Amino acid sequence: MAEKKPSAWRYLWKSEDIRRKLLVTVGLLLLFRVAANVPAPGVNREALTAFFQSQAAQGGFIGFLNMLSGGTIANFSLLSMGVYPYITAQIILQLLIPIIPSLQKRMEEDPREGRQWMEKWTYYLTVPMAALSAIGQINIFNSLAAQPILPFGFSGNLWLPSVTTLLVMTAGTMFAIWLGELISEYGVRGQGLSLIIFAGIVAEIPRNVQTLLLDEQNRWVLLTAMLIVILITVVAIVYVQQGRRNVPIMFAQKSHVFYAIQRGRSVRTPQPFLPLMVNLAGMIPLIFAGALLQFPAIVASYFISSETKWVSDFATSVTLFFNQTGSGSWGYWTLYFFMVVTFTYFYTTVLFDQQNYGENLKRQRAQIPGVPEGAATQRYLSRIQSRITLPGALLLGAVAIMPFLLQLILPAAGSNAGLFLVSSSGLLIVVGVVRDLFMNIEAELKLHGYQEKLLIS
Repeated sequence: MAEKKPSAWRYLWKSEDIRRKLLVTVGLLLLFRVAANVPAPGVNREALTAFFQSQAAQGGFIGFLNMLSGGTIANFSLLSMGVYPYITAQIILQLLIPIIPSLQKRMEEDPREGRQWMEKWTYYLTVPMAALSAIGQINIFNSLAAQPILPFGFSGNLWLPSVTTLLVMTAGTMFAIWLGELISEYGVRGQGLSLIIFAGIVAEIPRNVQTLLLDEQNRWVLLTAMLIVILITVVAIVYVQQGRRNVPIMFAQKSHVFYAIQRGRSVRTPQPFLPLMVNLAGMIPLIFAGALLQFPAIVASYFISSETKWVSDFATSVTLFFNQTGSGSWGYWTLYFFMVVTFTYFYTTVLFDQQNYGENLKRQRAQIPGVPEGAATQRYLSRIQSRITLPGALLLGAVAIMPFLLQLILPAAGSNAGLFLVSSSGLLIVVGVVRDLFMNIEAELKLHGYQEKLLIS
């Protein structure tokens, strides 16, 4: 039996550079968690506590946002918006590139300069997006809660406290983004914003378990159901989300089989291939669809108190429809499912077209066997990407309607069903971040030569 080779991970703590990066990362994440508990000025703590104890905040989109923010929404922290205005700004610019020819030309002519332009304007766009997100978040809470959680308005004596609240919440978002950038620069490379989101989700796990334990009648049934949901979600993530379709490619004047000399013997290396991801969009469709479905309820909430009866009745029905989280709201959950699937295909198409594999392979003098170069290659790869996106889109759709499915299967879940959305959605992010983190650390170990040390030994 061949002896098992030791792992290069045993050198993890011996490398001074890697050890320093890990300590910097942990320290900045702890600083983020401390800042996440600083409440915004003027918050009515009693009204906020009562709101989160009511059914209006048990699961649904409010619970989803609270999970993504790491519980900062539950105490209306300065960092309650997290880094999501920055992510939203990135998405908006990515969607504008194929629409505006000048932007698309800029990205194609000089990709490096294009990336710098994207980064600069993403920061510029983040500031107004953070301010608008703060206004929307305050209005959502004030419209759903029994009494105003944070008095807000730009008239009378409220304008100065409102402007102050808006400024500090926007500054909190920029502070979270800055911490993420510091992690990417001085800590784990390229993982800053992902780890900020990861830290928030992990920090909410004990509170979610405690919430289930408070239900004395169904606690063990709910815990068992949560473990099953976690197990199924992890398996689905590993099997579907991290799945790849390897498309074989060949380079000009080179055979599909290469030979190399390694430790004095010939080694057959496999044919090169282009990996296409099953789910290229990640969690973005789930977040976008949920946010878009809340927009009609936010707009309708301003017309509930209208003196015109039919306007008031219509606004009330719209608000109730888009805030439904129970098992009887077939229309809401069906719409949510189809929107998630649609956004997955739409966002995947946008990202895939930006890669422009047809032209990139042509520049590298590479070709897919039996497929013409250039536009024909791009169309061929687009068809493959469209087919393999289906399981990823259906998985995201199933995760989105998990509370609805759970209430149909397990009526005892009741208002706690939203926590299963938190668990399954959070795991999609956590598993992906952990996987990328391990890959980055392994790359650092190879960069510092520890993989070669094992080969020599």
